[in-house]
Amino acid sequence: MQMTIAGSSTLDRGAMLARFDRARARSRMLFDLISEDAYYSRPIALRNPIVFYEGHLAAFAVNTLLKKGLGEPGIDPGLEVLFARGIDPEHEAPAASVRAQWPTRDRVLAYVAEADDRLRRAIAEADVDRPGHPLLDRAEAVYAIVEHEEMHQETLQYIWHRLPLDQKHRPERYAPVTGGPHESRSGERSGFIQIPEGSATLGADRGTIAFGWDNELPRLVVDVPAFEIAQHDVTNDDFLAFVDAGGYTRADLWTPEAWAWRTRESVAKPLFWERVDREWNWRAMFDLLPLPLSWPVYVSHAEASAYARWRGCRLPTEPEFQRAAYGEPGGGERDQPWGAAPADPARGNFGGVHWDPVPVGSYPSGASAFGVQDLVGNGWEWTASMFAPFPGFAPMASYPEYSADFFDEAHFVMKGASPATPLGHVRRSFRNWFRPYYPYVYATFRCARG
Repeated sequence: MQMTIAGSSTLDRGAMLARFDRARARSRMLFDLISEDAYYSRPIALRNPIVFYEGHLAAFAVNTLLKKGLGEPGIDPGLEVLFARGIDPEHEAPAASVRAQWPTRDRVLAYVAEADDRLRRAIAEADVDRPGHPLLDRAEAVYAIVEHEEMHQETLQYIWHRLPLDQKHRPERYAPVTGGPHESRSGERSGFIQIPEGSATLGADRGTIAFGWDNELPRLVVDVPAFEIAQHDVTNDDFLAFVDAGGYTRADLWTPEAWAWRTRESVAKPLFWERVDREWNWRAMFDLLPLPLSWPVYVSHAEASAYARWRGCRLPTEPEFQRAAYGEPGGGERDQPWGAAPADPARGNFGGVHWDPVPVGSYPSGASAFGVQDLVGNGWEWTASMFAPFPGFAPMASYPEYSADFFDEAHFVMKGASPATPLGHVRRSFRNWFRPYYPYVYATFRCARG
């Protein structure tokens, strides 16, 4: 039911409450997956302990909407400082390392429960959509807290991925989709598709979408010369050939900085691969599987770039990705690769349907107008473009450091979506980004040339 809002409103409160409730339910489900003895552990050294994230989701929402947006008092000032902000995964000394005492889970859960009640009331009843207000214009702070939680659910999932299998509760219906350990669809080798020159729209104008993070705004139209792009993502089978050919031992395939990282960290394989009895396996969320050759490979930007050089190719740029994903041969552009229909699980591996990848090419109905497959779903796609603002960028009032802190020429843009990406984030303007040596995220790639 849509409720009346003071002022000139565009917010459907009923729909937003339902989205908020879905987000909270999924977060609770994710925390319920882990065993009690894992709660204060740090599965990834450069991230905070798990306890932080359960408190952070609530504290960010309280700080952003209730305190800064509506001017209301908080719930627990100490927790709202402790859990205020996450940490860039490349920082060597995350704040968590100097915090000797974390709160008990009972205290965290009590705080989260009160936050849920107050936030639901605010979304349902408060004046959260105020034209001209820095944080509440077009209900920005409401969208921000919900999308922030949905975004962190993907972070939680790849952190959980690093937990020992015995510290996670395997869902009853967990069943990875594989084509068998010896099947290969040879994604990258299946051929390249010619993309003619044309324009690509990056980002969006604020009034054309219900919500966009500041790095998505404003719209920028870019001319893209003709190029070729692989029809499929690089698969584990494709990447295995690179490993077997000694790709990790050839300095000429890596930049000097990437080679120094590879040497320092003794990187010799994708993080998700593990050797068992001389056979390659893939570390799935709840199991260790014989390496699924037809799945897209998950690697860091540095590894993807080295493979592309080995193949005599390169990574696509952000404008090239946009052109291949959303462009049309006649010059038009689509809202989604498949057309105007909203994102749904029949179009790609996103939305939390699967815990792991699926064989490349499993969603032909999600192909772009040029016939390129899996551009959205089954893994974020690395691009060759540095994460940078579009002309006219302005930090968002509800989260001013969200993007601006990372315009440092040290992060690369990723596009598309992973299996853990929520449906609401599957939009043409959405941009993700990470440092080139961060191997934990669900990120794949495809080759381009020309």
